[in-house]
Amino acid sequence: MNNVIESEEMHYEGNCIRPPSEAYSILLQVTVGCSHNKCTFCGTYTDKRFRIKDDNMILGDILFASKYMKRQDRVFLMDGDALIIPQKRLMWILDRIKEHLPWVRRVGAYANAKSIKMKTPEQLKDLKKNGLGILYLGVETGDEELLKKIRKGSSPQHLINMGRKVREAGIKLSATVLLGIAGRERSLEHAKATGELLSGMDPNYVGALTVMLLPGTLLHEEFQNGTFEVPTEKELLLELREMIAHTNLSRGLFFSNHASNYLPIKARLPKGKQVALDQIDSALKGDIGLREEWMRAL
Repeated sequence: MNNVIESEEMHYEGNCIRPPSEAYSILLQVTVGCSHNKCTFCGTYTDKRFRIKDDNMILGDILFASKYMKRQDRVFLMDGDALIIPQKRLMWILDRIKEHLPWVRRVGAYANAKSIKMKTPEQLKDLKKNGLGILYLGVETGDEELLKKIRKGSSPQHLINMGRKVREAGIKLSATVLLGIAGRERSLEHAKATGELLSGMDPNYVGALTVMLLPGTLLHEEFQNGTFEVPTEKELLLELREMIAHTNLSRGLFFSNHASNYLPIKARLPKGKQVALDQIDSALKGDIGLREEWMRAL
C-alpha cells in the first residue's frame, strides 16, 4: 500500500457518534456521513456528504491504533453506515484490523435496512468470520405511517426481515428505538407497534433513546410551527412502559441507559420484564427520581 497517511492522531471529520456500549472502543472512521441522511429527527450528518474514506487514510489510522490503543479490545466503524461499504473493501478493512490489531475481539458498526439488504447472507457470514461481531440498526418505530413520516425509508416488516437476516448470519444485533418520536397524540400506538416489531425481529439488544430536538432538522421545524408536540416526562414513561409490555424477546437485553432518557432501565427479557415494568410504575408514582433535564444529552 502506497502513500499511507501516518500521523500522531486519528483522522476524524465533523461530528462523530457511537453507541453507548462502544464508549471504550477504538473509533475508526471509515465513512464520512450517512448513506441515507434523510431522517427528519437527525442532524448528526447534515454537514457531511457521504463518502467512503481513502484506504490509505484508514490504514494509517489502524497503524496509529496499533501503537497507541493496545488496551482497547474492540473497534467501532464510523460514521453512520459502514456496512454500506462494498464487500471487498469492507473485508480488506477487517483484514487490516486483524493484521495490525490482533488483540481486538470484536468489530461493530452501524447499519440500515438498505445496507443489510445489499449484503447476501453468505457475505454477512464472511464478515462475521472476519471479525464483524455486532451491527447497530436504527429501527426508531414499528408504526408504519410514522416510519414514512420521519423518512426512514423502510417498513416494519422489512426491518424485521433485515434484522433476522443479521441474526441468521451469526452477527449480534442491537436495535435502536426512539421514545417520543410520535409526539403526544400517537405515543402509545407507536410504543405498542414498536414492541411488536421488536418481538418479530428478536434482537440481542434493544437501546431506547429519547428524541431530542435539534435545530436545523425537519422535526425541529415541526415543533416550532406547532405540528409536533414533545411528550411530557410522564407520557414518555408511559410510552416506555407500553413498549416494554409489548416486547417479547427470546433472550435479549432492553436498555434505556442512554443520556437522553429520564429513567435508566436495564432488563433481560423475558425474565426481567415485570421488574422493569414495576420500576417504571415506581417512577410514575414518584418513588424513583428521574434524570435532571440538565443532565440529558445526545
